[in-house]
Amino acid sequence: MTSAFEDGYTPLPKGKLATVVTWLEMTSPPSVAPPDWPEGITFQKVAPPAPAEYRMLFRAIGQNLLWVSRLKMSDETLAATLSHPEVELFHLLRDGVPIGLVELNFCAPGECELAFFGLVEGETGRGLGKPMMGAALAAAWARPVSKVWLHTCHFDHPSALAFYQRMGFRPVEIRVEVLDDPRLSGLLPREAAPQVPLID
Repeated sequence: MTSAFEDGYTPLPKGKLATVVTWLEMTSPPSVAPPDWPEGITFQKVAPPAPAEYRMLFRAIGQNLLWVSRLKMSDETLAATLSHPEVELFHLLRDGVPIGLVELNFCAPGECELAFFGLVEGETGRGLGKPMMGAALAAAWARPVSKVWLHTCHFDHPSALAFYQRMGFRPVEIRVEVLDDPRLSGLLPREAAPQVPLID
């Protein structure tokens, strides 16, 4: 297939962002030890929360990673997405308070998309990511699927790509996404993601 891109720099209009997105997948369950949770930490499947409650955790995890897709949805669309019978939601809790989110999407036959996976700021780097991913993969492979996949971009945590590969995912495709800067529209505060230049 001929690439639509030429080597070199491509300028973007003001107000636009570009990110390199990597698709990763696994086609068989990995050998992952059962989670060994620290005291006070639990991982549980949850009923679809109200849109405002979902967005609160979504923002707490993803604001500085420029997670924006669910912020652009109407309450009705988000509620329908979360309550879809082929979507499963899990929270990681510390003393009953949500600190992590896992969202699995089984809408494509024979596949599971790990649609969202993350911890709130302040909980990263504390050894929770590996057991949380192990629990997420156990839930994904509990269904009759032949592939579990996700995508990550360079706005993500610097260790994210290597972490996913250590957990058994392999990169299979790279795409470039161009999007409106959500900090200019007010979906996210202007001070979000200080590592990404804001140009207006």
